[in-house]
Amino acid sequence: MSCPRILGLLVLALSGTVLGQIVDGGKYDVPTAGPPASFFAAATTLPVATLQTAAARASIVPPKAVYPVSRESGAPLSTIHSDWVRFNQGAALSWVADMDVDCDGKDWKCTVRESFATESQPPLTGQANGDGQPQTNWGALAAYEVPWIVIPDQFLVANTNLLPGNNVAAVICNGKMFYGILGDSNGDNPQITGEASWVMARTCFPDEGLSGGKGHTAADVTYIVFTGNNAVLPPSALNRNYLTNFGTLRAMGDKLVGDLVSNLKLSPRNSTPTTLVSRATPTEGMST
Repeated sequence: MSCPRILGLLVLALSGTVLGQIVDGGKYDVPTAGPPASFFAAATTLPVATLQTAAARASIVPPKAVYPVSRESGAPLSTIHSDWVRFNQGAALSWVADMDVDCDGKDWKCTVRESFATESQPPLTGQANGDGQPQTNWGALAAYEVPWIVIPDQFLVANTNLLPGNNVAAVICNGKMFYGILGDSNGDNPQITGEASWVMARTCFPDEGLSGGKGHTAADVTYIVFTGNNAVLPPSALNRNYLTNFGTLRAMGDKLVGDLVSNLKLSPRNSTPTTLVSRATPTEGMST
């Protein structure tokens, strides 16, 4: 039996155990008591390290795809790559960047309080989200409950056929892979990349005390967002504010990543992840 076939069977076996993981999102809409990592973690059979390496080697740059990772002068640039968008199954865009905390939506104030500290999470530092908006692109998602990623608005507008909204995404961070959705876009000036919701960021980096005013600054996070209508999380698993069925998210994520891994002919065997940094350089400039 081929490696891709074995991988598919393993993924389906693991995903089947969480298909009924329906939750009341409001119960997890708390800064220190959001959904546990296990709710949106990828199957352990998936080759996280080799997929991360494959993303770092991507080279096809579509229009409007290069953005700084912060608004600071001389900030590193991150490039959204389209090497994988033509696959029949598991088609995706990928990029490598840092991870700021996006607090738009229902929890847009992201207030910083020392009382948020717990034994497993250090006190939050920095100020609250200074430019938060009460809406996200396709609703008013709760940043404490919904794991989501952000993409520059300019790129989103140019690629609505690929990214209709709420597309399933995979994030490789801190040696692990988690699933979320494309839930918001960045419209700052300049527009930046490398953002995720509160729960995604603090799950990725639980020891850094991330908040609306403090992000993970190393550009070593791999973002993969799956394209097309077939990669959109259905309304049965998501409403205007909350992700209501994490089983559906994990099942779709494992299936889409499994298809991508098969297309890339990667081994299902996991190995030790390596730290990868975005390869974009200032000479590439902003696409126009």
